[in-house]
Amino acid sequence: MPHPTNLDTARSVERIVRENGGIPATIGIIEGRVKIGLEPHELERLADVASNPTVVKVSRRDIGPVLSLKKDGGTTCSSTLIFAALSGIKVFATGGLGGVHRGGEDSMDVSADLQELTRCSVGLVSAGVKSILDIGRTLEYLETLGVPVVSYAESNDFPAFYTRRSGFQSPWHTSDPQSAASILRTQHQLGMSNGVMFAVPIPEAYEEVGQEIQKAVELALREADENGMSRRGKEVTPWLLKRVSELTTGKSLPSNIALIENTARVGTQIAAAYARMENNSNSGGSQPSLNIAFNPPKHTSDDPSLTPSPVDSPAKLVIIGSSAVDITSQLPKEASLTSHSTVPGSVTLSLGGVARNIAEAAHRSLVASSPASSHETLLVSAVGQDSFGRLLSEESRQIGMRTDGFVLTSTARTAVCNMMLDSDGGLTGGVADMDIIQSLDTATVLDTLENQSPSLVALDGNLSEKTLSSVVRSCNERGIPVFFEPTSVAKSVRILSAMDANTMACWPVAFASPNLLELAHMYRTAGEMELTQSNAWWQAIDAMGLGSEYRLSLEQLARRDASDRDQTKGTLSFLLDRGVAQMAVHLLPLFQHLVIKCGDLGVIVVFRITANPDSKWLNERSNIHARQVVAHGQPGSCVVVKHFPSLALDPEVVVNVTGAGDSLVGSLLSSLVQTPQLFEDLHALDTAIQQAQKVSTYKTIVQDEVLIIKYSRLQSKLYKVHWQSLRYYNSPCKEMQVDPAFPLHFKLQFNLNPEAKQ
Repeated sequence: MPHPTNLDTARSVERIVRENGGIPATIGIIEGRVKIGLEPHELERLADVASNPTVVKVSRRDIGPVLSLKKDGGTTCSSTLIFAALSGIKVFATGGLGGVHRGGEDSMDVSADLQELTRCSVGLVSAGVKSILDIGRTLEYLETLGVPVVSYAESNDFPAFYTRRSGFQSPWHTSDPQSAASILRTQHQLGMSNGVMFAVPIPEAYEEVGQEIQKAVELALREADENGMSRRGKEVTPWLLKRVSELTTGKSLPSNIALIENTARVGTQIAAAYARMENNSNSGGSQPSLNIAFNPPKHTSDDPSLTPSPVDSPAKLVIIGSSAVDITSQLPKEASLTSHSTVPGSVTLSLGGVARNIAEAAHRSLVASSPASSHETLLVSAVGQDSFGRLLSEESRQIGMRTDGFVLTSTARTAVCNMMLDSDGGLTGGVADMDIIQSLDTATVLDTLENQSPSLVALDGNLSEKTLSSVVRSCNERGIPVFFEPTSVAKSVRILSAMDANTMACWPVAFASPNLLELAHMYRTAGEMELTQSNAWWQAIDAMGLGSEYRLSLEQLARRDASDRDQTKGTLSFLLDRGVAQMAVHLLPLFQHLVIKCGDLGVIVVFRITANPDSKWLNERSNIHARQVVAHGQPGSCVVVKHFPSLALDPEVVVNVTGAGDSLVGSLLSSLVQTPQLFEDLHALDTAIQQAQKVSTYKTIVQDEVLIIKYSRLQSKLYKVHWQSLRYYNSPCKEMQVDPAFPLHFKLQFNLNPEAKQ
């Protein structure tokens, strides 16, 4: 495909895979390294051949030379099959398979793709073979090689790339992903080394134009014979496809895109079905359980459970702040505490601490997007050399998180919060031993930042003012954006010590995520510290150019319902009545982006675009229907106020939202790591905020004899407790589904016996 259509299609295909519950792994070669999953800039690099003319087409024969000579390469079906098989990928979706060229009985021009299907146990999903080839001889050759050919349709008709029927028949057909996945898995269980070809017809909407395109194919083939192109090996296919596009005045390109998007959709459905089969077969003995081994305390630094895990790769995201162990005691119904005595009840133990919660959420979100991202999140936190410290380290390792950021100390206890709840879950008292965070050595933190060179640093409000100021200053010098989570009303203003009104040329902190109370306290304190009275602050406010049009749009937004589904939540009038918009705008010279958590009223983002002519917001206008106000100031700049309603939850569902704010921030951080210019793209921002809102929900529903658990990986501890209980009552998992829109989320269904139901 021509550039940039090829790049747009690659992005579209990856989006389709995610929407259908899969993880896209576009395969290519960059500087002699095989990439199973390409970063956005790598996709652009391979797509723009004009700017990168050294990119080569890589078949099996080319792999050794291309890797050795450090070349860039686009992989053919044969080499992609090899790399997919090596990395354990079971399904590979593409446009069209190579095959026997016309006249191949004389020229011996047969694609290496066919032979590779005999060596790689991978399901290849395509729109058949390219229509420029000899389809009949290709099918005959695949039969000789022993490769199953299955039409993914209601009949055995084999497709012809641009048209749904070629006139040839496949030996088999199926039209559902479960059957296709079962074919693949059966071959794998038998130890067979060959793959399977699934031929998916182009969508019916493109059938009519396909007939016209096929005539152009025949003409292009005749021209190739006449001008000698048909004898030029791997140059033939690109030339023919380009010529067909010319002859059809571009009509073949939309068909080409449609068939590739269709095979990606079908391929993902087959892959998801295969994964469910694998999970169900393993569920009998591999359920996760919570096994916590408590060893006698050791006060020596050579305790192996406290030894940080070494990681060679630098972290892209560093999160600095508190880690803690939460111990929660709850009284049963109709029970009360009496002096000098104990009562029966429940005691649970879990990991906590704002920075740790955020780090786990970010880690799980990144790994859900790409398993290769397991090393990209680093938590820097003070941990004592005691049993609670060992628990933090061991549980972090089990999650897959790095522990090389733990700063061990023998002079302070690991942070512990011991809470006592009444039977309704209300807090009646407790003890918080959290002093260790003040012992976090600033020099050690700065050394970690220098060694890691992350692309984003997040701080929680538990840190001392000295540490916050030093880290912000260091990040500003290195050009690393800072994200601040205020933690509490009292601690929310500690970050203001990092602001210098006299030298402030721009925002020292790129992102902050206060709730409404924290925002108000930060606003008042900034005024008391005269941070909102400096010349630099006034210049920034003047540059925003907020006038009567902005005020009018804001008033219109304030009249909108906070939720389109639940009018009992009222309107967004708090934006004006409580001065939320004004306070946020006044803080924009200090914080470029504010993500304001409003509880069940949703999320408000207020941010400022400056000197970025490429920002998509510059072409936007205020749109009350879309819940956004866009005020344009100096050229290349604007201020955005946008509301995201809270998620809809069924009233009969039990919801646990403990740590929801931390989970939201962690998910948002993962999105920023993957898309640094996230706030410049309105559609990407919408997706990121909705994902962040969704990660904090955890729901259970009992229907008759069935328990349905909807959970996020971020609530894995809750999920493990449920699973452990159900194993005890011998109620196995019946079904697991992945939420197609949000791969972090799962729905599990259990059959309940009477004892388990009770």
